Amino acid sequence: MKNLKRITAILLMSLIGFTSCQDDDDAVVEQNPDANSSNSQTAQNIERSSMYNGSFDDFLDGVSCSSILLPVTATVNGTDVNVASEADYQTVIDILTEYNNDEDTIVLHFPLTIKISNYTQVQIVNQTEYDVILSACSQIENVAESAINCLDIDFPITIVTYNVNFEQTGSIVLESNQELYTYINELGNDQLFAINYPITATLAGENTINIASDLDLQTQITACLGIEDQKEEAKENAKALETILVEGAFKVESFIYEGAEKAEDYANYTIDFAGDLTCEAENTTLTGMDTVQGTYGVTSEIEVNINLSFSGNASFELLNNSWEIASYSQSSISLKSTTDAAVTIVLAQI
Repeated sequence: MKNLKRITAILLMSLIGFTSCQDDDDAVVEQNPDANSSNSQTAQNIERSSMYNGSFDDFLDGVSCSSILLPVTATVNGTDVNVASEADYQTVIDILTEYNNDEDTIVLHFPLTIKISNYTQVQIVNQTEYDVILSACSQIENVAESAINCLDIDFPITIVTYNVNFEQTGSIVLESNQELYTYINELGNDQLFAINYPITATLAGENTINIASDLDLQTQITACLGIEDQKEEAKENAKALETILVEGAFKVESFIYEGAEKAEDYANYTIDFAGDLTCEAENTTLTGMDTVQGTYGVTSEIEVNINLSFSGNASFELLNNSWEIASYSQSSISLKSTTDAAVTIVLAQI
């Protein structure tokens, strides 16, 4: 029980810290926009951006505010997997993605050790303790105090320090996220700080940007969090689309190709999508029967795409493309080519 209370306290510490004295500290910042208190918006942005990022193994542990330190053993859809290194993550992913219409289950083998958002390592001895982690993370995420993973500050950066009279007391060079996180969390009530701009940051692990001020930092974080929300929505839409595909049977209601309607070429075919990412188009006419084999895959980023690949039939090979989902419902799915928006398909559920 003592260990459970300690884990909860560690995880909720930052949440509690940000809910007190906000109005008073904001008043201080307004007097000197270059100096920030420990509870200012800039301090919150810095802390959340420098938290330990535990999202990279969410497929395994389902928890973004922590990660499991390897090695660990897990039973994935009934198969025991020894995850000794990050290279073994792919084995877990392959099992989870083998079918898209099954109920995935992961049972972690205890004891195991996790690293949480403040870089502390905690040993978890049973599922009850792990449920505490899940609950605490959920509380933090519900009030938007979880780590910001879409913006990575590039190091080193320099922090200029002040006292409450706005007199500069020195400066400090920070070399890593952990150093920055520790600095912000240890900042006293009688201390103020300012970031020595400009700094650079990396958005979504790809684009490098220049940041010139606290306001600029806030703007970039707001923008990238908005994109993260769009990605999460697209991910949910992709899962919903997979369910519709697998549970139904479809016909080509419309296929506009090179400005012409070609749906008639597919009038006698019914298309079925299977949970193992294969599909087949079956000719159901009385005069003959043939089946066209294919594969498909649903992916998401900001938009949801489906990749189709048929073989052995010239008409169906015209469908081989990456298609953006323009709209979908239980009864109809509208697609447009990612290379030529004038090429469209409408699949109607039979």
